[in-house]
Amino acid sequence: MNSAVMTAANVQQTQANAAQRYEVRRADLPLSCPLPSMALWNSHPRVYLPIEAEGGQSDCPYCGAHFVLVD
Repeated sequence: MNSAVMTAANVQQTQANAAQRYEVRRADLPLSCPLPSMALWNSHPRVYLPIEAEGGQSDCPYCGAHFVLVD
């Protein structure tokens, strides 16, 4: 069985907190963890991360995921 969750629009979501490092682009801002494409039901509460103010890198205080702004 596929562990991805289907939304009402039949778009698959990725598993939350599956990786420790994520590359994000300016188009993804504002940055939150878990990302909007991730299933929130099995993760921590959504938190917004000030990646631009932190020099292009930010860590989630809940899960420790490291985000890097690549553009």
